[in-house]
Amino acid sequence: MSCKCGSRSTFRDDVTGNLVCSECYTVLDFDNYDAQIGGINGPQGTNIHIGYAGTGSLFSYKDKKIFQAKTLIHEYTLNLNMSYSESDVTSMINEITEGQFGGGDWFNVLIGASCYVVMRRDNRFLPAAEVAEVVGCDVYELGRMIARVVKFLNLTLPEVSIAGLFERELNNSMRLANVDGEKKERMRKQGIFLVNCSVKWFLTTGRRPLPIVAAVMAFVAELNGVEGLKIEDVAKEVHATVATCKLRYKELLEALVKVAQVLPWGKDVTVKNVVKYAPFVIRYMEMKSMEEPGAVERGENFDLDDVVSECLRKVAEYGDDKDYIEGDSQYFDGRDRSEFPRIYNDNNIGNLKLSHECLSMIYTNFLNEVDDDRLEGQSGKVHGRKSRGLELHACKDWWSGKSELSKKLLLKQIMEKEIGLDAMPPSFIAGCKANERRRKKINAAKVRINKIIDPSNSGSDGSGNFCSSEVVCAGKKRKRRQASEIDWEDFVIETLLLHQVKEEDIEKGHYKALLGLHVFNSGMK
Repeated sequence: MSCKCGSRSTFRDDVTGNLVCSECYTVLDFDNYDAQIGGINGPQGTNIHIGYAGTGSLFSYKDKKIFQAKTLIHEYTLNLNMSYSESDVTSMINEITEGQFGGGDWFNVLIGASCYVVMRRDNRFLPAAEVAEVVGCDVYELGRMIARVVKFLNLTLPEVSIAGLFERELNNSMRLANVDGEKKERMRKQGIFLVNCSVKWFLTTGRRPLPIVAAVMAFVAELNGVEGLKIEDVAKEVHATVATCKLRYKELLEALVKVAQVLPWGKDVTVKNVVKYAPFVIRYMEMKSMEEPGAVERGENFDLDDVVSECLRKVAEYGDDKDYIEGDSQYFDGRDRSEFPRIYNDNNIGNLKLSHECLSMIYTNFLNEVDDDRLEGQSGKVHGRKSRGLELHACKDWWSGKSELSKKLLLKQIMEKEIGLDAMPPSFIAGCKANERRRKKINAAKVRINKIIDPSNSGSDGSGNFCSSEVVCAGKKRKRRQASEIDWEDFVIETLLLHQVKEEDIEKGHYKALLGLHVFNSGMK
């Protein structure tokens, strides 16, 4: 063996055993090389290739792609708490991609859409906003992919159950983890009842369901005395916008106030104190929902004189005033007996001097007794005199939970129920008000244009000074303008009228499209 210097004279080092050149003392390479050649019984080496997945095995490009895709499916289903449906999601994606699977951002969206479709197909509940956050895409992009998956597989999905979404979010809420089980079940039934009522009031029509879910969760939490659960926290948990959740909460309170107006003290109920009166309002709604179709109204069954007589004529039963007061104390809970008149053995009710407050309280308690009879299947009519009167429910027992609206129902079943209020969709009402406001602005713009074209017809009474600011602007935050001010909307309307745009089109409020169609492109025809 020769060295790099050309010398063939070498010697072996006594310590290391390496071969060294005797001229330049360079350690010669490959002196101790041991070739790994031993046949089938010799040591086995490792070949390194693209797509390597482990010692002794080899993945092709397709195998590697499928392996990574299934790993991603497992990760997303685990994050969405639906590992039990991982095989269904994989099977659906395999059918859509014809066994090719895929990679990249589009494949992440496909996994999210498949997860949503599988859950929806099996009548389980998974918010699209939560799926979009997990897979890292926009809700609209996810929605488009869901529509493509449904169309490709020719599926017919059941309708979205907002009550089911509420139940899922309530059970998964970390802030309600320490709430007593009985109270949580009570909140669940009350929440489903209010969600179904919101559907009946069109608060969810054309809108995302999660904000109304957050609003109802915050409301029932406050109603049941659960502290520390604010609507901002609930909105964050359900992946909804805080401002939208607050708006739905306000609409829910306004609807309850409208329901309360039919009650004797309904005029005292406002948005600020409706939570205080909510047990009575919800009790009324629950009773209305349990009424049979075509049932006779309560007011036709009873006469006020008969009711008062039934409640007060008990002298013969109790003997003296003391026994009488003790017997009728059920009607005056929490009140001092000295505040009420002493009633003697007199059959003439007209001689009794009772205040309106006292009579109203007696009548209300009597009606509550009759409601209890109806819940137990008894007749709603009074037959003779009762020995002691029915026991009233305590304040904590105002909720019975026996209404069908306390369960998850289909939309058709919800709309058939009666809850004491038939409301129009808020978006429809807001649209009508906006059209009316724009109509007044159009009329004002026409008056100003006519005044400029023909000043002689402006009128001596000052009618030509009509300004759009006389139209009341919606919203408390908007400052009331001076009578002579004109805003940008007035100028836009004037421009469109001068370009002979139809007033019906202007009322719709699509100013940008109308300007682009009739004003900026008018010279390009």
